Amino acid sequence: MVHHKDMASACIFCEIAAGSNGSPALFEWQDCVAFLDHRPLFPGHCLLIPRTHVETLTDLPEEQVGPLFVRARLLCRAVEQAMQAEGTFLAVNNRVSQSVPHLHIHVVPRRKKDGLRGFFWPRLKYRDEEELETVRLAVRDALEKAGALGIN
Repeated sequence: MVHHKDMASACIFCEIAAGSNGSPALFEWQDCVAFLDHRPLFPGHCLLIPRTHVETLTDLPEEQVGPLFVRARLLCRAVEQAMQAEGTFLAVNNRVSQSVPHLHIHVVPRRKKDGLRGFFWPRLKYRDEEELETVRLAVRDALEKAGALGIN
């Protein structure tokens, strides 16, 4: 978990959360802040960040995960309504493609045939059933080691 004071003081998202960089927030809660992305995919594309400086979703304390996603859900509804969108797309990058090393959830308004292509990844098939099962067991083992008991 990243809480280092120097890291947070150099973080643009921490500055936004503190209200010290002049970017207006869309909405502020005690634990997080929503604001418009300065390079939106579409008008209404916004970001939701925890006030706590953490780099990735895996760094966020467990007790803060639920409240953050409750706010993300609310933001989805608001963006759809405000932008008269047909839906929304949520994205969280953890390190790879993460432009700012502070956890942020993208909430992007979507419409059918809106031309969004940036989130289309190459799709690969498993070589065979054996590879699929090897991967399934490896991930399951990691979940069990992480304490995710009771999985089926």
